[in-house]
Amino acid sequence: MSIEIKNISYTYMPKTAFEHQALKNVSFTLNEGEVTAIAGHTGSGKSTIVQHLNGLLHPTDGQVLVDGTDLASKGDEAVKARQLVGLVFQYPEHQLFEETVAKDVGFGPKNLGVSEEETEKRVREALEFVDLDYDVFKDVSPFQLSGGQKRRVAIAGVLALKPKYLVLDEPTAGLDPRGREELLSRVCELHKKKKVTLIFVSHKMEDVARIADRLIVMNHGELVIDAPPRKAFLEEAAIKEAGLDIPVTVRLLTELKEKGFSVDTDAFTIDETAKRIARAIKERGRR
Repeated sequence: MSIEIKNISYTYMPKTAFEHQALKNVSFTLNEGEVTAIAGHTGSGKSTIVQHLNGLLHPTDGQVLVDGTDLASKGDEAVKARQLVGLVFQYPEHQLFEETVAKDVGFGPKNLGVSEEETEKRVREALEFVDLDYDVFKDVSPFQLSGGQKRRVAIAGVLALKPKYLVLDEPTAGLDPRGREELLSRVCELHKKKKVTLIFVSHKMEDVARIADRLIVMNHGELVIDAPPRKAFLEEAAIKEAGLDIPVTVRLLTELKEKGFSVDTDAFTIDETAKRIARAIKERGRR
């Protein structure tokens, strides 16, 4: 099954002085089981796309199908299809509003009519997954937590809905390096253990290289790249035209190659890059 984006266009405030076309005839399919990154500069259309994935926005033209159901249609099937997609906004901690952590995480399931017993079970599981002890945090006000803890509570609230597809809009924005690393590790674990299909928006190409199977690059409302990261980063000109940059590891290896070192440039981790540099230096020393 999949989420199909079929020739969608979207215009904000049509027929006004502020009319703006945010998306222009965009098409792609998000396959079940994949980790897909969507990247682009501010105003590229990436955030507008993710709001289409669970029906918060409906296209001006085109269709969005979740497991074959058009999200813009009416009836129970469309409602159920929208519930398959969980969306975590950028700075989701700004959406916290309940008196306690447990109530905030449990709000979604309770609102859907899930039993009290099942809701508590989901809250426990979701908090445990984001590494927050239920007994320690359940009665704490979410507004007393650190920034990273608030982010995890907000994500737990979406996980408690048990989405099939999870959409994260700039999930590491505003986090310090440690918080960023912890969150990415949790996201990877979620994908592997829970088999959740992940779609995340990011401008950090290092994050994309690390966890994405596929990279979609948007520029001025149009899709300009749709490829695995290793292949996408070869299109450096298009990446830079979209207001992005290739990972620093790739840039370093590329510069070394231009200086005559025999080195492959598609390394994304520090360890992998260090090994390739050491190997290249050793080979050069033998000449």
